[in-house]
Amino acid sequence: MDAVQKKAVVLLSGGLDSSTTLAIARSEGYELYALSFRYGQRHAREVEAAAGVALATGVKRHVILDIDLRSFGASALTDNIEVPKGRDVSEISKDIPVTYVPARNTIFLSFALAFAESIHARDIFIGVNAIDFSGYPDCRPEFVAAFERLANLATKAGVEGQSFTIHAPLISMAKSRIIKTGMSLGVDYSLTTTCYDPSKEGKACGSCEACLLRLQGFHEAGLKDPVEYA
Repeated sequence: MDAVQKKAVVLLSGGLDSSTTLAIARSEGYELYALSFRYGQRHAREVEAAAGVALATGVKRHVILDIDLRSFGASALTDNIEVPKGRDVSEISKDIPVTYVPARNTIFLSFALAFAESIHARDIFIGVNAIDFSGYPDCRPEFVAAFERLANLATKAGVEGQSFTIHAPLISMAKSRIIKTGMSLGVDYSLTTTCYDPSKEGKACGSCEACLLRLQGFHEAGLKDPVEYA
């Protein structure tokens, strides 16, 4: 490692994937700067989870930004649209569901890029996954590669030759492998939340697409999910 520790900005939602990504960045020797959002999502539970994960992981700085995507709506996570429940897991990635938030990862990565440039970091981590990705177009390798090209065209650092790298270490991992990787790195999954529609007490519903994929992952990993379900 260089005498000066490399910095990385990690997008942290408080979910299973982003928490594992944070642990991977830590294992690779980066000084961690976490970035989370209150973006008008249905519940505050994930922001609370992100704060807990950041504290447990020992990040240098955790920024929580307020942006209001409810102004646009058009998603079950930011509008008065019912969250789908009880869908067959094998059908989840065959179309783009109503839980897709328009351009969300593009928006989040843009903020992460600004954060990274401001602290002289050149590495950004995002926990997108192209296998268990619920059909979202902004979780594909093509999207990550395209944003990396954009990052190096759109910034002072980039045009001066200080290239940014967008890391998506989970991009080709099955959920069970993600969980096993996180466990090996000491991730406390009881701190995380994945549910799109938790109860008022913060318990996971167990039947939305995010819960179903999470539960399947723990089952295939031969482990018990430590979070509470309603």
